[in-house]
Amino acid sequence: MVAVEAPYVAGFLAFREVPFLVEALQRLEQEQPSLKPQVLLVDGNGLLHPRGFGVACHLGVLTDLPCIGVAKNLLHVDGLAKDEQHKEQIRSLQKEGDSFPLVGTSGRVLGMALPSHSKSSRPLYVSVGHKVSLETAVRLLRSCCRFRVPEPIRQADMRSREYIRKQLCSPLQVLSSGPESTEKESELDD
Repeated sequence: MVAVEAPYVAGFLAFREVPFLVEALQRLEQEQPSLKPQVLLVDGNGLLHPRGFGVACHLGVLTDLPCIGVAKNLLHVDGLAKDEQHKEQIRSLQKEGDSFPLVGTSGRVLGMALPSHSKSSRPLYVSVGHKVSLETAVRLLRSCCRFRVPEPIRQADMRSREYIRKQLCSPLQVLSSGPESTEKESELDD
């Protein structure tokens, strides 16, 4: 548990969250050096960011670990938008392995849109963070998706919610939060 004092400001997530993530990784390295991650998946963006340097880039540079940005929503960057053309591209994602590049008006490929599994109707937006190619990022992401959200991120979300429920709620509140928590977790499973 950490006390976040910086307010959430769109596009500046790294300044709010990365210091705590770096500290957690440093603690892990000191306490369990054999568990050093080979790659980090971040619930956020890398190069697919208004300033071209999202939370996955920040975390990767500060830890010197390969880092991949995995977002559930498309940021409107460099001319990318959820317009009719984008919706048509999403509809074209019919079979496992389909994807399309996210090319900005600058001509730069900022990431890839892909369904995380065969039954997902909403794509994930993958972008490079640090020390990894886009092709490798996409291949790695596909290998760890059983549901919509990649399993490492999904497990972190579910376990942190459960921890918070147990730490901050009375036993009566934990029991009464069942349907709400099921709804949140099913969003992760889609």
